[in-house]
Amino acid sequence: MKTVSQLAIIAVLGAVGAGAWYYKDHWLSGTSANTQPAAPAPAVLVEVTPARSGTVTERFEAVATALANESVTITSKVAGIVERINIAEGQRVKAGDVLVQLDDKETAAELEAQRALTTAAKLAYDRALKLQENQNVAQARVEELLSTWKNGEARIRIIQARLADLKITAPFAGKVGLRRVSVGALIQPGTVITTLDDVDTIRLKFSVPETILAHVKVGLEVEATSNSYPGRVFKGKVSSIDSRVDQITRAAEIRADIPNPEDVLKPGMFMSYRLALARRENAVLVPEESLLAEGTRQFVFVITDGRAAKREVKIGDRGAGEVEIVSGLKPGENVVVAGIQKVRNGSAVRIAEPSKPPQG
Repeated sequence: MKTVSQLAIIAVLGAVGAGAWYYKDHWLSGTSANTQPAAPAPAVLVEVTPARSGTVTERFEAVATALANESVTITSKVAGIVERINIAEGQRVKAGDVLVQLDDKETAAELEAQRALTTAAKLAYDRALKLQENQNVAQARVEELLSTWKNGEARIRIIQARLADLKITAPFAGKVGLRRVSVGALIQPGTVITTLDDVDTIRLKFSVPETILAHVKVGLEVEATSNSYPGRVFKGKVSSIDSRVDQITRAAEIRADIPNPEDVLKPGMFMSYRLALARRENAVLVPEESLLAEGTRQFVFVITDGRAAKREVKIGDRGAGEVEIVSGLKPGENVVVAGIQKVRNGSAVRIAEPSKPPQG
């Protein structure tokens, strides 16, 4: 009985094995009949442009402060009462114009009295000289009268200077600011009256690092911009360079003069500036959109024989929509400018016709 059972089990296992072998061959033959080679990936549609050769101007950009060409705070040298104010706030004045007149009546009267005394002393001295010819006057008296006359003249000059100080004048042509005094006010020496700025020319103050100082010369063109006037560029030239480099910042202070005929720039304004340091001819240039950044590295896709090759490049200066390629690319090589996100290294590509601007 046990032998019969074993034979039955062996028969069943043999049948299962034969069936498995049959279905294995049938499945493999079916699979091989239906499997096709993988279709090649479709070519990626891209737009390309050749790298061009052009001129690059190396620039340095930073921030600056606008200053008046000349600037001063107008104060009084002497004490006095404000008798007259001859200016309006924001008014333009010429050098020597009287801005504020202090009360000068007492000083003017003192001057007239001193002139009278000095004139009398001069006449007395002249008479003494004539009398001295006949020895009718002592030499000591003549010298005394001479001293009185000379001292009187010196006193006149002192009073005239004090009288002039009561007229507060403009030291140079410019534009006055807000006035700080009123008629009738008693002011003391050092009292601030107003400000005066020469703003026909704005002096731009900025610093450059010592690493580029060799490129900065007097007469170098400067382009400045202000957030107050978006899109507007103010041009000037470097007028002076400090003789020292700051030991902490390692930068030198520079001044540039910018014409301001429309009076739009104000002293104290925050501005940005740009210096053209050097020009490079025959530089390799590509559109900005052709660059693919990966961390700090830059790549372009170069098209050769219908395929894209990913190539690392080193970039230099950036201009209006273009980037200088320092190494890794030659003029005339075609780079992808549209469709770059779909391209992979070795991808087949189809070059599209460049899009045309709409007809107006």
